[in-house]
Amino acid sequence: MTTADYRTSDRFTDRSAGVAGLLLAAGGGRRLGGRPKALLTHRGRPLVEHAAGVLRAAGCEVVHVVLGAAADAVRERADLPGCVLVENPGWAEGMGSSLRAGLASLAADPRGVDAALVLLVDQPGIGAEAAARVRAAYASRDSLAAASYGGRRGHPVLLGAGHWAGVAEAAAGDRGARDYLAARGDAVTPVECSDAADPHDVDTEADLARLE
Repeated sequence: MTTADYRTSDRFTDRSAGVAGLLLAAGGGRRLGGRPKALLTHRGRPLVEHAAGVLRAAGCEVVHVVLGAAADAVRERADLPGCVLVENPGWAEGMGSSLRAGLASLAADPRGVDAALVLLVDQPGIGAEAAARVRAAYASRDSLAAASYGGRRGHPVLLGAGHWAGVAEAAAGDRGARDYLAARGDAVTPVECSDAADPHDVDTEADLARLE
């Protein structure tokens, strides 16, 4: 399957109106001396605010944010108006547990959600342009799509609601939806984003230079 090319002008299509943002922001920053990633400072504010804003700017009217490490401090310091805050008590188990918690929260949202646009809090180089492209790949509740960076799959990831049960069952440790998507090959639409985003994580002290 060729890499799709979705432009920002497509972000507000009617067919993607039911795509909600799902921000995974529960990590404790073990390799950062135990500093929760959601509370790292980026452009003068907590990093979680920036990431939630990316999903909003990409056209997601519904945004659920999964918190874990220092959840109370995040609630106190971060300005996340309109977001549904989901606390994951099992955050230390890894990203998989946060993905499961987030999908369960979206499934219970009374507004009705057809797909989740999943973003990680520790990738500040991914902005609204890339997120909007992946969001625009939505076609149905069976949609699967992921950002592509020079042929390598990354975030954001689009998970149609028809896949949530399978994703949740497969999510383990820090692998999230990786194994589920890998098993489905060409069913996952790749969306080229290498010209619009930098997918590197903020994992170590050296990576803090990626923050502004």
